[in-house]
Amino acid sequence: MAHTHQLDVTQIPPKLKHPTIFQHFDELKEGDSFSILNDHDPKPLYYQLLAERGDTFTWEYKQQGPQWWEVEIGKKKLHEPQTVGAIAASDQRKANVFLKLGIDFCCHGSKTLDEACRDAGLQIEEVSKALAEAERLPEDRLHHFDEWELDFLCDYIVNVHHKYVSNTAPMLRELSEKVAQRHGASHPELLPIAQHVAALTSEMLSHQIKEERILFPFIKEMVKCARENRSFQHPPFGTIENPVNMMMMDHDEAAKLMKAIHDTSGGYQVPEDGCESYRLLYQKLDEFEKDLYQHIHLENNILFPKAIEMEKQKNVVAG
Repeated sequence: MAHTHQLDVTQIPPKLKHPTIFQHFDELKEGDSFSILNDHDPKPLYYQLLAERGDTFTWEYKQQGPQWWEVEIGKKKLHEPQTVGAIAASDQRKANVFLKLGIDFCCHGSKTLDEACRDAGLQIEEVSKALAEAERLPEDRLHHFDEWELDFLCDYIVNVHHKYVSNTAPMLRELSEKVAQRHGASHPELLPIAQHVAALTSEMLSHQIKEERILFPFIKEMVKCARENRSFQHPPFGTIENPVNMMMMDHDEAAKLMKAIHDTSGGYQVPEDGCESYRLLYQKLDEFEKDLYQHIHLENNILFPKAIEMEKQKNVVAG
């Protein structure tokens, strides 16, 4: 990919920053790139680009704080390889392969298979073989999430994943504190794990309330209006991209906390002197991680992109 120039966005008036960046991106030729220099993490720009330009760009951090952030943004060539998020969204069997191999298809679903394998330290040939083998598994009992109506998908997420978090979070928090108090002296890693569990469960419970009270009702109203062939009103938050961007940032934070728990625990490996509560904690954390990544996948790779596209395609009445 040809690098062109650096854009120092700290020198641009705030209201003109994103329009200027979008103008630079739109003027790029396929395969070319430019970098932006900022005094804070420009992650909200990533989500805006994803919402408004789709999977047409690359995003690579060259510098990440503490004073400066530099990101190289490139325009993909036509017929770019399929992203891991798209692969997972199209086939739950392949999503299960990614989950088993530790390939992040949720918060980093916009990466190509080659990029994701490289980040996970895996050989693409081995992963491709595992994906091909997954295609031979029976499909009759699998959910085809990408074919579901969005209102049904919202209800599924609430009734399956939100309910699981609501039921499990208090137990996980209490159990992690109990195990840390009992074994923290000989296993000091349990102390930060308990702190991460408290932060993660608090983040997820707050996140779910925002989805259930704000975002999901609007998505369901859009679907209803589409069925009845009538326009819908913009809610107070404006375009749906605004709450979607916020939810995706929440997902990033939750995934970071989950990874910290996974890494600090050594992949949930219970030491020889671990008691039954210790084993139960790591078992439940492993289950929570699997549920979290499936939860994020359904929203980031299926629900949110389809909801954004639906809003763009329908007539909107000013609220």
